Amino acid sequence: MDTLGASLSMLGNQGIIIYLLKGVAFTLLISVISVLAGLVWGSILALVRNYCVGGKGVGKVVRRILRFLATAYIEIFRNTPLLLWIFICLVFCPVPKYFSTHQIFGLTTANGSLLFRACIALILFTSSVIAEIVRGGLNGVAFGQFEAAHSQGFNTVQTMWYIILPQAYRNIIPTLLSQVITTIKDSSYLANVAVIELMARTRQMMNSAYMYNGTGTVNVSDVFVMFGAAAVIYFIINFTLSCVVRTMQKRQKKRPAVAVNADT
Repeated sequence: MDTLGASLSMLGNQGIIIYLLKGVAFTLLISVISVLAGLVWGSILALVRNYCVGGKGVGKVVRRILRFLATAYIEIFRNTPLLLWIFICLVFCPVPKYFSTHQIFGLTTANGSLLFRACIALILFTSSVIAEIVRGGLNGVAFGQFEAAHSQGFNTVQTMWYIILPQAYRNIIPTLLSQVITTIKDSSYLANVAVIELMARTRQMMNSAYMYNGTGTVNVSDVFVMFGAAAVIYFIINFTLSCVVRTMQKRQKKRPAVAVNADT
């Protein structure tokens, strides 16, 4: 049996396919958690950076400090490598006792702890990017929306919650989905800390290919086959999301702008 045929035969092994699909599930899980948590934290950062201005006395000082901290956070994380924060979180990030004493998603406690640290690193990094995306959405809402809301008796929190944020989020959906694609690809960095996502499992299967290809050795073709399979999986997931993004962008261009009328 030639080495290429032996390598391709691994893709017909049900155990290998299931093992890789579990890696896909962990990749998507990590990405979804990171984006959702990053959206919440990033929205707070965006609101602070955009609107913590003005005021008088002590309130003015507090707002300036909060805005400075939000700006510093966003710029530091957005302009430094994700891999750096992965290794920092791996070493310094404390892990809740639950993750170190319970098995979650069928993982060992060690891998569960790594999964937690990996998610924290991705959340810290992703939230800084999402904060700027949300700021773009907020800046795209006309200031007249605030005036119209206040004329109807809305306070600042109600204005943000019911009028400004819904419009901002609607405007950034395509960009946010693009960030989801980026996060899914960035999750491959976690293979460097042995988190069991798709790329880490692909590397593990490649290193133990001699057990499944029937040749008793790891061949060059094993590298191309295993990483090629991972590339195809990443492409299918991200290309599907890219098609969704393009569809939403087309619909958004056709949709007329909706404004709050102060006379209604």
